[in-house]
Amino acid sequence: MKTAFITGASSGIGAVYADRLARRGYDLILVARDAAKLSTLAQQLHAATGRQVDTIAADLSVTADLRRVEQRLASDSSISLLVNNAGLGAVKSLVDSTPEELDTLINVNVTALTRLTRAVAPGLVARGEGAIINISSIAALKPELLNGTYGGSKAFVLALTQSLHHELGDKGVQVQAVLPGAIGTPFWGRSGLPLEHLDTAIVMTPEDLVDAALAGFDQRELVTLPSLPDVNDFVRMDDARKALAPNLSHSRPAARYFKAA
Repeated sequence: MKTAFITGASSGIGAVYADRLARRGYDLILVARDAAKLSTLAQQLHAATGRQVDTIAADLSVTADLRRVEQRLASDSSISLLVNNAGLGAVKSLVDSTPEELDTLINVNVTALTRLTRAVAPGLVARGEGAIINISSIAALKPELLNGTYGGSKAFVLALTQSLHHELGDKGVQVQAVLPGAIGTPFWGRSGLPLEHLDTAIVMTPEDLVDAALAGFDQRELVTLPSLPDVNDFVRMDDARKALAPNLSHSRPAARYFKAA
């Protein structure tokens, strides 16, 4: 039996992942804050697919809830796929945001995602198989978009995923970072920018996003950019990043930092 564990699963991208993975034969464990929405979705998915669907009502910004979710991930050996989808957005600038708003964003986007990944990874390694899908954002590559703390949190998700591939790739664990652009979900309204204010030419449906992301997963992409027409654009950028490695650490500063005699 294989089980997919999906956070932020009650609506939007998470709910579509739940539908698609159930149709691929996964039983599901769905996590979100809204218990009523989770229950309704679970009943619908079970009726449509016949898969077993369990739910956990939890707010990942609350320590006690996060620890409860971690415990389930660490103890349930049926879990073979974690989809770290839960996340908060922000469109206000740093100076217009309260410290508490930024704390909550970081707690969900960075701390919770890291702890949940850490909770599931040892079991996947021990079993020699499984996967972790982390939902990042194009803001990881263009931090000037939206709130810089949000972009920074999504850059963290991308970097963590790339590092996990290095750590776990030869241990049978597949990892993937998905970088959506603007997606037509409740995310925008919760972030303070109504969806109808966005140019429809840049807004993808969550169904198209998830279908493309799963196609990338099947192709074993480490980083999936569903909107990018030519994947080689990203490959060239990433190759340039890797080419910097031999010159990133030397015993002396570069010559440009010394005045000419």
